[in-house]
Amino acid sequence: MKIRLMEQAFDPWQEISLHQSEQPALAGKFGATAVFVGTLRDFNQGNEVRKMTLEHYAPMTQKHLERVAEEASARWPIADVLVIHRYGELCPNDPIVCVAVWAAHRDATFMACRYIIDELKTRAPFWKQELTAQGRRWVVPEKTG
Repeated sequence: MKIRLMEQAFDPWQEISLHQSEQPALAGKFGATAVFVGTLRDFNQGNEVRKMTLEHYAPMTQKHLERVAEEASARWPIADVLVIHRYGELCPNDPIVCVAVWAAHRDATFMACRYIIDELKTRAPFWKQELTAQGRRWVVPEKTG
């Protein structure tokens, strides 16, 4: 399991490939990988979004993301998890988050990946501020279901 918070831009597909290559014990142990990549839209709540700033308290956020990944590991038979989340200033089309889950079978990867991203979106301690034509505004976490 690897959880990374990073300020600099990242390529989700390179990160997934690198993570997998750095896990020799994972080779041959999985038959499925589910991936979710979230990117910044240029619109939200009917307004154009020019930029977004993501703030967080690193020790608390890291611990929370680790707990969510551990919860997923306890609920489904998964082999590994990778979560990468950006913070700082982002522009439309920038990747914000990447969740990858490896398991022997696809059902576990889909369910665990969905669980992790849903929990991250609703409970993770990130504070989002958008810059729109109307000015800056704080974003309220969305409910999923």
